[in-house]
Amino acid sequence: MSKYIYLLIILFSLFVGIGAYTFNYGEGLSYFSKNPEACMNCHIMRAQFDSWQKASHHTAATCVDCHLPHDFIGKYIAKAENGYNHSKAFTLQNFQEPIIITPKNSQILQKNCVQCHAEMVAEIVVDQDHNDEDIQCVHCHSTVGHGEKVGLGGPLLTQEYGGIEK
Repeated sequence: MSKYIYLLIILFSLFVGIGAYTFNYGEGLSYFSKNPEACMNCHIMRAQFDSWQKASHHTAATCVDCHLPHDFIGKYIAKAENGYNHSKAFTLQNFQEPIIITPKNSQILQKNCVQCHAEMVAEIVVDQDHNDEDIQCVHCHSTVGHGEKVGLGGPLLTQEYGGIEK
């Protein structure tokens, strides 16, 4: 065999070894579960996990129930996309604090709220095309999933609520 083949084998082995080590170190298999503690593997999610434990949906829904599509393929596509984005942001330390949900994930969250509470909201939410003008459940029910948003001085004042404590 030529020395280039050996070099390719060594580089490939190094790539697989580093990938396997990283996957193991990051507890990669845990992300295939519904266990909310998997979302806390990355320590920047500790506040979200802690607040979820005190929120009203703690006994009714886990992270996966609210933040991922319920269909099999959609769920794993979203998990892969979010996993990549989260690991990149955490590795490069270029994420916003407090963490804010993306528009795409906000649409998933809204769809799941409506799906679980369909009987209650059928008269309010007629069309589910999720554009920015639609009524969003979290506009009024922002504390359901994670409790009060708090900073060092207490409840956060947010722009989206016109400076009103929510």
